[in-house]
Amino acid sequence: MNPVLRRSSAHVFVSSLASPSLSYDDEHHLDRVLRVEPTDTISVSDGARSWAAATWSRSRGITLTGEVHTEAPRQELTVVCAIPKGDRSELVAQKLTEVGIDRILFFETMNSVVHWDAERRKRQSERLGRIARESAMQSRRLTLPEIGFCTFEQAIGLPGVAIAEPGAAGTIDSSINTVLVGPEGGFDVEELGYAVASVRLSGNVLRVETAAIVAGVALVTAHR
Repeated sequence: MNPVLRRSSAHVFVSSLASPSLSYDDEHHLDRVLRVEPTDTISVSDGARSWAAATWSRSRGITLTGEVHTEAPRQELTVVCAIPKGDRSELVAQKLTEVGIDRILFFETMNSVVHWDAERRKRQSERLGRIARESAMQSRRLTLPEIGFCTFEQAIGLPGVAIAEPGAAGTIDSSINTVLVGPEGGFDVEELGYAVASVRLSGNVLRVETAAIVAGVALVTAHR
């Protein structure tokens, strides 16, 4: 990571580096929470792999102080996670964003205990999107992950897909771009019958959120 990006006092996302401006919430965060001073260096990203060093004040807004850097595109990595109980989906979104996963999808399987109707999916998508954005700022990411929902059938059709299954012989390598994490009861025999690779995450049975994070770290390690 570029040392200027790493050591910036804050990292924010804007719609355009040519004419950067912040939302009210981001301005409030810089001013009241982080206490950013006009002389502090912050980093500004367009969410499309480009960023620049800058300064910010309420009176002047954002002023770029360095050249625009652009990161080369990389293979997109995806974790598809069975909807966990309670608010643990927030932990999944937060940590997978921090480690560098590009798409974070949730789905229901035959053994899923938690089910979200359309209205709850909409609310959760908005909530998880905000959490992912905050995590991307904290971790100095240059892109925002896609947060969404899919069916099992859609998930197994994703490129380079593998199912996480305790006891599987395979492990995550660079040929795998997508990992499916089932509920704590595991995938149904019918679901495991699809012609899809299986990978082992641990010698133990993991909680859904733990398995998703382990899968994310393994994917990033294998590719980057």
